Amino acid sequence: MLIFRQLFDATSSTYTYLLAERASGQALLIDPVYEQARRDAALIAELGLTLVWTLETHVHADHVTGAWLLRERLGSRIALARAGAAQGADHLLEQGDRVAFGARWLDVRATPGHTNGCLTYVQDDESRAFSGDCLLIRGCGRTDFQQGSSHMLYASVHEQIFTLPATCLIYPGHDYNGLTVTSVEEERRYNPRLGGEVSEGDFAGHMSNLNLPHPKKLDIAVPANLRCGRPEGDAWAGSEPSWAHLHCTFGGLWEIDPQALSEVAHGGQVQIVDVREPAEFHGPLGHIPDAQLIPLGSLQDSLAKLDRGRPVVAVCRSGSRSARAVAMLQQAGFAQAANLAGGMLRWRVDGGRVDNAQE
Repeated sequence: MLIFRQLFDATSSTYTYLLAERASGQALLIDPVYEQARRDAALIAELGLTLVWTLETHVHADHVTGAWLLRERLGSRIALARAGAAQGADHLLEQGDRVAFGARWLDVRATPGHTNGCLTYVQDDESRAFSGDCLLIRGCGRTDFQQGSSHMLYASVHEQIFTLPATCLIYPGHDYNGLTVTSVEEERRYNPRLGGEVSEGDFAGHMSNLNLPHPKKLDIAVPANLRCGRPEGDAWAGSEPSWAHLHCTFGGLWEIDPQALSEVAHGGQVQIVDVREPAEFHGPLGHIPDAQLIPLGSLQDSLAKLDRGRPVVAVCRSGSRSARAVAMLQQAGFAQAANLAGGMLRWRVDGGRVDNAQE
């Protein structure tokens, strides 16, 4: 079984793709985004996968890759085109190479034109291809900087992508109109730049008259991506919370396990907010010592009772209502808020202390 997910970064309109073989648990990511590394790592953990590769379709000019950061956190390896001239990759790819994950693999096709180092990754059964900025949905990447060439791009699309089976699905590196996927057949017929009867000369004339502004992050993104996303001075974006051992869910919420909460629950280091109803708070499961009872329905009107300078841990029976509470706290500007994973049910199973429990 092949696991496939299409992920999106709204700031740069970048698609990141997760592919994994279920039997081995080995996974790879195509075009990860630096600011989304925490999200991607959380999804990989929740699916029980091991990230073995991050792959770049090219050296990006509109966002910084998350490849280096994911390697630091998860031990994955970085691969991109040899022609991209980036430093710090674990493997440099060329036409005809193969990147394996478990018993599955992606074939590497060199598709320069947007940049010298553009690659398209083709799934082993040729049912999917990941075209980066070479071929977009009803469009293509620009050719006016980063060693771009309209003649090379035209050849790349026609020789390396349009020769794939008509039913092969094409997943691009970006889309700015909410479109998610296309196919070889569709782009052969309907792509206004490269499909139908468009000649190389027609295409070159079209591309030379786009008059597009350079990407806003060009001066930041390209130098960083030539280092595979490694920040200067090893500065990490979005530093991990230091007040307790937390983990981030795919939904973007911080969670704390019972053992970790036990280690910081004493001496007023954190504020424990129980968002159950009063009958539950005083009921069979009891409550964590020193927890404040603020039912979820009253939380929005009770925020003034909480100290914004101290971490807040939200608690409920199973972790569901308290997850909503953490989202509300984050929206209200509480920078240090976490959900007790599994709620009071897991707290009791793990031997956490309780008050007023009814045995």
